[in-house]
Amino acid sequence: MSSSSTVSGRLAASGLAEVASSEASLRRFLHGLPGIDAVGLQARAAGLGTRSIKTTAKAYAIDLAISMIDLTTLEGADTPGKVRSLCQKAKNPDPGNPDVPHTAAVCVYPDMVPVAKEALGGAPINVAAVATAFPSGRAGLPVKLADTAEAVAAGADEVDMVIDRGAFLAGRYLEIYELIAEIKKACERPDGTTAHLKVIFETGELVTYDNIRRASWLAMLAGADFIKTSTGKVTVNATPANTLVLMEAVRDFRSATGIQVGVKPAGGIRTTKDAMKYLVMVNEILGDDWLSPDWFRFGASSLLNDLLMQRQKLASGRYSGPDYVTVD
Repeated sequence: MSSSSTVSGRLAASGLAEVASSEASLRRFLHGLPGIDAVGLQARAAGLGTRSIKTTAKAYAIDLAISMIDLTTLEGADTPGKVRSLCQKAKNPDPGNPDVPHTAAVCVYPDMVPVAKEALGGAPINVAAVATAFPSGRAGLPVKLADTAEAVAAGADEVDMVIDRGAFLAGRYLEIYELIAEIKKACERPDGTTAHLKVIFETGELVTYDNIRRASWLAMLAGADFIKTSTGKVTVNATPANTLVLMEAVRDFRSATGIQVGVKPAGGIRTTKDAMKYLVMVNEILGDDWLSPDWFRFGASSLLNDLLMQRQKLASGRYSGPDYVTVD
């Protein structure tokens, strides 16, 4: 993922560096993005969802999906024991089969980052922490910066921030831009490295697909490493249609700037069939460059168990009993 200096240079080269110089110019740019035909978008997403993946290709896709999961626990009742258990599952999803890949990350609240880091040891699994008054995003900037700083200081490899949807819907775009830029700075470590920043939109509350596109470009201009649909805490989370908007946005952003940004649908993705639909979309809309945990993630913990069951079915020809996988 690009450093901040490289991002600034590429934005300047693309002519986008001055877009956020004022509220008026930012509004003009965002509202000048092509409008989205909702019916056409939904038909395109539905059509991609009808394509199937068979036999050896399905086995590969299942393992790829497992490797893209951010295994998550974000409950008020989370305990160190629960986080340690989740980390063990992330490292070794199927204890009876060492060939199963590990997940991409474990996602927890900031106070659980040290527990997760210790439990993962040297495993090549990132620790992601939600921050900025997750899931509402309704807090002052000092609180949000402190939330982020706590997570980064504790060793978080990734920060999942959430925008203030009320501010966005009120048209305060520059406020959102500056927030993301400040959180991006707070992700920097003293040694010069930085935690990757994932920006959550809560697409189910943004009302229109045009707003989702605007939020996507706004976040990418401000320095997001990933854009993410949802917190998983509202009624409407990731859908094929709203994720398609994010995919088209990152595709067009790279075409304009040369900067690649990741995509993470989160919430409501529970079955292998669901995951396969999203992987087909990645392949068709974004191509091989995004078919990697570095650039595409699933925010879905219950999905892992179904992937494991389907993986076992492909290997043995039969479904296992309900005790084959752990209950998280």
